[in-house]
Parts: sequence; C-alpha cells; structure tokens
Amino acid sequence: MMRLPAAGLLALALLSAPPLLPGAAKAQPQPAAPPPPLAAVPPALRGPWFAGGCASPTAMLHVTARAVARLPADGPARLIRFAESRAQAGWTVGTGRGAEAPRILLRGDATALQTAEPDAKLRDDRLPGDTPLAAWSRCAAPPPALAALHGEGLAMLGTLEVLEAACGGPGAGSAGCLAALVAEGDVSGDGLLSVAEIARLVRGMTWVMAAAEDASPEGVLAAGGGGLLAGVAIGRFAMESLDYDGDGRLSAAELGQDRTALTRSLGAEGGRPLRLEGVQEGIGLLRGLLDGVTAP
Repeated sequence: MMRLPAAGLLALALLSAPPLLPGAAKAQPQPAAPPPPLAAVPPALRGPWFAGGCASPTAMLHVTARAVARLPADGPARLIRFAESRAQAGWTVGTGRGAEAPRILLRGDATALQTAEPDAKLRDDRLPGDTPLAAWSRCAAPPPALAALHGEGLAMLGTLEVLEAACGGPGAGSAGCLAALVAEGDVSGDGLLSVAEIARLVRGMTWVMAAAEDASPEGVLAAGGGGLLAGVAIGRFAMESLDYDGDGRLSAAELGQDRTALTRSLGAEGGRPLRLEGVQEGIGLLRGLLDGVTAP
C-alpha cells in the first residue's frame, strides 16, 4: 500500500528541478549503449476503453503513449509503465519494469481494441501465442463513479509522461522542465501554480503510486483521501517556501530561482571566510526559538 511520506517526497521532487551544474553531464558515467527507442502506442489507441458495456462496465483500460492502466470495477488495479516497447506482427508490445517485467500487447483502431497479457514464460518471438485476448470498446463518457475515483490519477499519469519527456529527454534543461511543470499543473490558465493546483498534482501522484502497487478500489480511494490532506499541506509548504513575491501563486521563474542558472554564485572581493560552525550554532538557536514560539 502507498505511503504518504513517499508521495510527499515525489511531489516535492516535481516542484524542484535539479540545479543546472556546469559540466555535470561530463561527470556522469556514460552508458555502454543507448537504450532502444520506445515504440509509442499509436495515438488512435490512447485514452479510455471499457469492457462489459458502457452503462455498467466491469473494467476500464486507460492507454497513454507509454503506459497502460487496467482498472477493474471490483479488483486490483494494474499499471504497466513501459521501460521497453516495440511493434511486432501488428501488435504494440509494452514491457514494464521490475523483476516480473510484465508485458502487454495492444492492437486495434480508434473504435475497438484488443489486449493480451502473456505469461512471463512465453518467449518474445512467440507472442501472443495462446494468450487469451481481451476486447475493449469506447464509450461516450466514463461512468461517474469511475471518473471520480480515477480521473485525477489518470490525468497525472499523462502529466508524468510529459514531465519525463521535458525533464529527462534529449536536450532537456531545467528551464524547460519547470515550464512544463507549470503548464501541466496550471488548471486556471493564468500561467501560475496555486496551492490547489499543486495539491491536485500531489493527489494524482498518490493515485499513480497506489495503482503501481496493484491497489484495490478501496486502496485507491484511501490513497486519494490521504493525498487530499498531503496535497494541501505540500502545496502550502511549497507556496511558503518559493512564493518570493508573495502573490499566492508560483511562477516558473520562482520555481527556477537558483536552479536554472548560476547567476548569483560569483561572489565578491574583500572578505574573509567566516566560521561555519558558528553559523550552524546560530541557526540551531534560531530554530529552537521559532519552535518554542510556534509550539501549542
């Protein structure tokens, strides 16, 4: 089951892009060979699919460019984020991470989809073999109960892929990463992030983490409740930590302060190094004073 501290750390990681360090790329060990490019799921197959009819579906399958989330109405979730994917004999074959390395095969068009989840022992060159096929169809809209339970999480799943491309793709930089974060989180369209918009990202991330651990619908609901509280707390923490102009919103510039360029790190002449041990003692005294003042 998902743990909220981990969700908090993940959310804070989303709100803090790594600093731009000159020469950092050179210091990183170079891989022996670049990983093979992912064969993204065709756009026509992406989005929500349903099994068992549109009035009361037995399961929903949500497909993104690089992931599949299978969400039964009364069973555990199944989230496969592709570490590898390729086209094979008319199928898109996606393989997840971990020791199990689950595989899922997809084929179809914009109106009908087939999937297969083969046994781990079945060789790649024999896929799909005798694996049973599941059929999925489109519906005009998801049932309200499924949308309420999974909507924010599925939105975050798409956002996560956008951020992974902007922050970790070829040519990615801190400025582009932070701009993508603001663009994805900005629901109101003002180009800034509010506490509520940050909290939405955190709630979505708690869903992703719960689904990745095969949570039941009850587990997903519990994760959402915990994410509701954690999201507001983390949103307020981020606002108080990074809202330098005090307008109650976070801009890409505020998120990138001291993280996208080292413009204030050149120093000045004429001083002498101070004793850092003394500074540490002073910070400790100030922290103790503030703790005493704010204690109930």
